[in-house]
Amino acid sequence: MTQEPNTAADGAGEPGAEKSLRWSQDRRLEFLDFRLRWEGRINRSDLTSFFGISVPQATLDIREYLERAPGNAAYDAKTRGYLVGSAFKPLYPTNEPGRYLNELLARTAGMLPAELSFLGWTPPTVTVPAPIRTLEPTIVVSVLTAIRRGMCLKVSYQSMSKPEPTDRILAPHGVAFDGFRWHVRAYCHLRREFRDFVLARMLMAEVAEEAGTDGTDDSSWHQVVSLALAPNSRLPKATRRVIELDYGMVDGEVILECRQAVLFYALKRLGLLEPADDRPKTQQIVLRNRAAVMKFLPLTRD
Repeated sequence: MTQEPNTAADGAGEPGAEKSLRWSQDRRLEFLDFRLRWEGRINRSDLTSFFGISVPQATLDIREYLERAPGNAAYDAKTRGYLVGSAFKPLYPTNEPGRYLNELLARTAGMLPAELSFLGWTPPTVTVPAPIRTLEPTIVVSVLTAIRRGMCLKVSYQSMSKPEPTDRILAPHGVAFDGFRWHVRAYCHLRREFRDFVLARMLMAEVAEEAGTDGTDDSSWHQVVSLALAPNSRLPKATRRVIELDYGMVDGEVILECRQAVLFYALKRLGLLEPADDRPKTQQIVLRNRAAVMKFLPLTRD
């Protein structure tokens, strides 16, 4: 069997080398599966250029893929490549539209370098512009270090409620993204409760030699709230059907599971903080179980 250059010499006798080789080929087979589904074709040069492997190894990878998924592709002499089969079934469960579109978004936004992406050809794509949140790398590193080591943070924090920043001791245990900003979930020694803090408002953060928390006692972090979304009943039937398609609703409803700690932000982003008004075209969805959900508000926020 043809191996990648220097593979046997570099690691054949090392512990875990066989597992590493299997993982490497599995990654290449996942690449084949991805390209076939979303671009409809694959050839050996795609593999050799992306992974830096030899042509014989690429040939073996394609052969292995076709043995595992015989109906997924067939060789086309005209294009000298493999074209997707009409009965294609993804070999990998992650090979779904969400994976493709998320990777396309990351590429378009500049968060994923092209050389690390499985995407080859991409359609013309734009994203809605949003303000760039500038974060100080040393602060992010301090937050991550404190969470990883279970330590506290000394923080200078600029809140909305006070004109000047305040010095606080925080015990962080997690981070959250509300769609626009990153938050740090932490126990605040000043307020003596778990709160969320906007990462960009930390002007200074350094790890303190004081034991932190793993968040076990943060009940809002662990409490999951079910949000039952439905089309606004004031909309015409045909319009409600469109809303159901937009949100992937089944029988006129979709359930979102949300941690109580970020419930406020979820409702705000969905436009559901206030009850449905008389403008159904503006507020197209409603919170069907609103009474039950609102019991979990107000949340402590900073």
